[in-house]
Amino acid sequence: MDKKQKQTYNLTSWKHKENKTVIDLGDGVKIGDQSLTVIAGPCAVENEEQIFEIAKIVKAAGAEILRGGAFKPRTSPYSFQGLGEKGLKLLAAAREKTGLKIITELMDVEHLELVNHYTDIIQIGSRNMDNYPLLKAVGKLDKPVMLKRGMAATIKEWLLAAEYIMEAGNQKVILCERGIRTFSQETRNTLDLSSVPLVQQLSHLPVIVDPSHGTGRWQLVKPMSKAALAVGADGIMVEVHPQPDDSVSDGFQSLNPNKFWELMQEIKVLQSTLDFFTLAK
Repeated sequence: MDKKQKQTYNLTSWKHKENKTVIDLGDGVKIGDQSLTVIAGPCAVENEEQIFEIAKIVKAAGAEILRGGAFKPRTSPYSFQGLGEKGLKLLAAAREKTGLKIITELMDVEHLELVNHYTDIIQIGSRNMDNYPLLKAVGKLDKPVMLKRGMAATIKEWLLAAEYIMEAGNQKVILCERGIRTFSQETRNTLDLSSVPLVQQLSHLPVIVDPSHGTGRWQLVKPMSKAALAVGADGIMVEVHPQPDDSVSDGFQSLNPNKFWELMQEIKVLQSTLDFFTLAK
């Protein structure tokens, strides 16, 4: 990358900030503090029983943040579009019951105040990575924003999208690698794990990996989650559903509770091993 290109990263680069950005959500929950943050939950909030059950499950397994879509950007207009404000209220109620922080997606400026009111982290999905009016709008908030990489976005485009948020005033940005579209038909997307160490060389912002959307296959979520940890990701975001076969969306990439518990146990072992080698250096 030449000198001219480096200068485009005015706020996301290490030249702007010498220390890594740590997003403090309160109650001891931090992203970017050298520990692995786990975000887990269903693709979509379906009803009270579902979201309360899964919140309890992921909390017991060790997750710190509950994910769940209230507004769903679907490829087909006939697919489930989310519960809207009702879904947001159910997420907030699950937070009250479990103490989990919550993250949900914001799709448009119209719902900005509503989503901001209920959530702890605002997610900007891949379809909106280059929705610059929306990026500027969340940039005016004092609320952490997780920016997913666009479906065909380069690293430069991804970081420049983060610049839009930060230039508007919001420095609480989290990046999320969720796979990019390639010619491969065996997976939903191609999970670009090389982006994690590359972005960390360029930027002080924390990087989360989403192996669920990155692969689209629940069988690949566990190995890719561990691979994300191995390459230095600051966290993972995993879809979990009590009964994936009955999910209204993305059940094919969701872990059931037992598989999620197995993943969390294996991550703990891997984290201990990586910590050992780090200390041994």
